Amino acid sequence: MSEPTSDKYTQAIAASNVIEDDAAVSAAVQKILDEHFAENNNKDVYTFLFNTIDLTTLKATDSPTSVSRFTQNVNDFEEKFPSLPNVAAICVYPNFAPVVRTVLEVSGVKIACVSGAFPSSQSFEEVKIAETSLAVANGADEIDIVLNLGYFLDHDYESLVDEITEQKEACRDGRLKVILESGALKTAKNIKIASILSLYSGADFLKTSTGKEYPGASLEAAYVMAQCIKEYYEKTGNRVGFKAAGGVATTEDAVKYYTVIKEVLGEEWLTNEYFRLGASRLANYLLSDIVGYEVKQF
Repeated sequence: MSEPTSDKYTQAIAASNVIEDDAAVSAAVQKILDEHFAENNNKDVYTFLFNTIDLTTLKATDSPTSVSRFTQNVNDFEEKFPSLPNVAAICVYPNFAPVVRTVLEVSGVKIACVSGAFPSSQSFEEVKIAETSLAVANGADEIDIVLNLGYFLDHDYESLVDEITEQKEACRDGRLKVILESGALKTAKNIKIASILSLYSGADFLKTSTGKEYPGASLEAAYVMAQCIKEYYEKTGNRVGFKAAGGVATTEDAVKYYTVIKEVLGEEWLTNEYFRLGASRLANYLLSDIVGYEVKQF
């Protein structure tokens, strides 16, 4: 008889050596920044970071017209700044995937959709799966879902894992980003457990936050998540990406996340295949710092 699913995940959590003491995590982050932030605070890094942005619009007022205009700004960027790499992806609500697919003309920019009853993750599992399937069918390359916090807080890990696994299957060839909502989880221990559950459920990316109801990304959450990704890679050989979102608004913010990921995960993660920043305001700030004058392209 095979072991219950919940036991398998409990064992994976128990076997992890990732630190979960909040004070120790804060100290580790500060040490990394003290020693390495200055060396990364330069235009070459800004240019790399611009190419990791999931340019995002998730407003109640989004419409086919506004999303078309938003997407056209990405097309226009290549003509205005031909020597610079474009953003990594455009991130929208799932019903706008066909709009972005129709308007987007440039190669190399992915279409990402939030799904699974974003941002609360509160709906019937069948609805979440259908939404993800429809998003992919209508043009999404990547899907961002929120970990079910209700299941997590009830310690119902089996239901939580099953839900992520089902949505991973609904992605087909698309990549699945699992949002932990680190601002709701609060502690390093909770973020560690949520990371492990998501990783062993098939997540292609761990993402910090929705940027909606709870506090957004924090460097401490990023550090714990990156340590979990590193440990998972060492045990399984599966390389999983990291995405910071929610409040990553300035060039300095972005460089700090870059520095933490570089020091914890290494150069192999410094590609937009494995490192992303979810943002709307950040693109113009980074672009302005790259070219040396104020730009309002997005």
